[in-house]
Amino acid sequence: MRASGEQHTIAAADYTATVTEVGATLRELRHSGRELVVGFGAEEMRPAFRGAVLAPWPNRIGDGSYEFGGRSHQLALSEPDRHNALHGLVAWSSWSLVERDDSRVVLGYRLFPQAGYPFLLELTASYELSADGLHCTIAAVNGGDTDAPYGCAPHPYLVAGSGRVDDWSLELPASQYLQVTPDRLLPRGLADVAETEFDFRTARQIDTTFLDHAFTGLAPEADGTVRARVRTAEGSGVEMRWDASCPWVQVHTADRPEPAHSRIGLAVEPMTCPPDAFNSGTDLIVLAPGERHEASWAYAAI
Repeated sequence: MRASGEQHTIAAADYTATVTEVGATLRELRHSGRELVVGFGAEEMRPAFRGAVLAPWPNRIGDGSYEFGGRSHQLALSEPDRHNALHGLVAWSSWSLVERDDSRVVLGYRLFPQAGYPFLLELTASYELSADGLHCTIAAVNGGDTDAPYGCAPHPYLVAGSGRVDDWSLELPASQYLQVTPDRLLPRGLADVAETEFDFRTARQIDTTFLDHAFTGLAPEADGTVRARVRTAEGSGVEMRWDASCPWVQVHTADRPEPAHSRIGLAVEPMTCPPDAFNSGTDLIVLAPGERHEASWAYAAI
């Protein structure tokens, strides 16, 4: 048995992708052989959250504690050094195959009630390739008999081409970013990107800028889709696009202490809600019993 479980490889046009059993993870995505995301080996345990599905919350919950439905809840501190609950409950879970053909795979997971999250969710992760890229949808159905708090996101690291993050440009149509505490990366309040190092509304080189921030105030293009683009100096790259189901996006320059792994991909994570939404309530999805929610995004080569 491989460390990331069963491997599901799909292909269409000039794209190939592999999704793993563990975390419904996007392990690799290529176009004409060129890597579009930072992947990992088929026999390797997934490094951190690289390519995983984040649910039933993305990002952080401060102290792992929140109140919902008149009750206090305490989650395990999965980011102990910052005393936070990080990236949900399903990133290391075994997802089952629901359906698959040459260009599409759907995985499912039943999240049972547990300490800190006493709610029942039926989750599906769909990946489908076509000539215009990889289309992904995360769906959640509240299978319980009480309302449930919910949010989701993916966690890919985009690769523009040769070089590192510093060498690439970023175009991100976001007018606001979420200021965070330096030690725990918890929200302090919104600020305008204008005249700051966080303004990428016009494409520019990332250079040495450090990013691990949530952005909002996203401006869609004429078709209603928000697009983030990462390019090399030569113009090749990768685009990520999403709809109004994700009014937030986390961007991280993947700074690591190990030189070989630091800033080798740019994390672009469309999110249904901001960090610590279980406490702030900002854009928090509340699923009524039987209610279904979907969030979608896509990747394409440039």
